[in-house]
Amino acid sequence: MSSDVLFRPFKIKGLNLPNRVVMAPMTRSFSPGGIPTEDVARYYRRRAEGAVGFIISEGTGVDRPASLNDPNVPRFHGEKELAGWRRVVDGVHAAGGLMAPQLWHVGAVRTRAKDWSPPGAYDSPSGLSRPEKKFGEPMSEEDIADAIRAFADAALAAKRLGFDAVELHGAHGYLIDQFFWEGTNRREDTYGGKDLPGRARFAAEIVHAVRKSVGTDFPILLRISQWKQQDFEVKLADTPRALEAWLKPLVDAGVDILHCSQRRFWEPEFDGSDLNFAGWAKKVTGVPTISVGSVGLSGEFIAAYGGESSRPASLDELIRRLGREEFDLVAVGRALLQDPQWLLKVRDGRTEELMAFERTAFAALS
Repeated sequence: MSSDVLFRPFKIKGLNLPNRVVMAPMTRSFSPGGIPTEDVARYYRRRAEGAVGFIISEGTGVDRPASLNDPNVPRFHGEKELAGWRRVVDGVHAAGGLMAPQLWHVGAVRTRAKDWSPPGAYDSPSGLSRPEKKFGEPMSEEDIADAIRAFADAALAAKRLGFDAVELHGAHGYLIDQFFWEGTNRREDTYGGKDLPGRARFAAEIVHAVRKSVGTDFPILLRISQWKQQDFEVKLADTPRALEAWLKPLVDAGVDILHCSQRRFWEPEFDGSDLNFAGWAKKVTGVPTISVGSVGLSGEFIAAYGGESSRPASLDELIRRLGREEFDLVAVGRALLQDPQWLLKVRDGRTEELMAFERTAFAALS
C-alpha cells in the first residue's frame, strides 16, 4: 500500500508539519542531574535530519520536588536545564524539524535509583500508588495549586525557548492520570468524586493555566491512556459516552491535540466498531488526535522492556486508518529509537533496510 498519506502536511494554529509522523516521547535517562547534554541534542537532531515531521521530547520534569523518580531524567526548570533544552530545540530547528517538550510529573511512582531519592515528598491525589496501596500522603490544595503553577511555568519557558508546541503527560498512571483514575483518586473534594469528569478537574485546571501562560496560538497537546503501568486492563471510560464526558472538559479548557496511547494501535477501543482509541477520541471531541502503539513493529513496547525483540511489520493497516482520517497523526517510538533513518526508508520504499528492534537500543543515545 502506498505510504503517500504519511507525507501529507498537517497544520494546526502556528504548527505547520511537513508530514504526519511524530517521534513519540520515550524516557531515556541520559541527562545527568536533570540537564540535557550535547549527546541528547544530537540524538534529537538526528531524528529531525531523518525527516520526522514533529518531535515530542522524552518526559521532562516540572518544578515540584518529586516530579521525577530518576536523577538522570531531564528537568524543565532551572537555568542550566533550560539552557540544555535551548541547545536541543535549536539543533532540531537547524535540521528543519519541529519540537514540543513533554511536561511530566510522575506522581506516586517510586524511584528506580538505588542510591537516590527525590528531594521532597511524593505527590499524589490520595496517597496511593495503586488501588489500596498506601504510598505517601494526599496532596493538599496548596500542593495542587503549586503543581498547576509548575506546569504553566514550564509551558511558558518552552514557548520562550522557541519550542513549537507543548505536550502534557496525562497518561500511564503518572500524576495527572492518578487524578483521572478512581483507583488512585479517592478524594472527596472538588478534585475527586465518583464521576470521571470531576476527577479530571486537576487536568483541566492545568490545561487552563497553560493556555493562559502561552496564549491562544501555541498548540497544547495532552497525552492520555486508558491503561496504566499499574494495571494494563484498566479502562477509565468503558463507553463512547463516558469517553466524551472525560475528554470534552479538557478540550474546552484548551487542548488542541489528544495524543492517545494504546499498546497496539490496531485494536478497537469499544465493541461494535473497529475505531481505535485515537479514532474514538477524535469522533467524540472533534479535535485532531495522534495514534500510537507498536507502529511498524511486530511486538509491543512493554514486552520490549522485558527483552523481547520485534521485527519490521507492515504499515498497511496504519495507512488504511490514516487514509480514512480515523486519526490525524502517527507517533512512532521504538522504530525511530532503533533507526533515525526509519522514515526516510519508508518514504523511499527501502523496506528491505528496515531494522528489527533490539533491547540494546534502550542502552544508548544513537
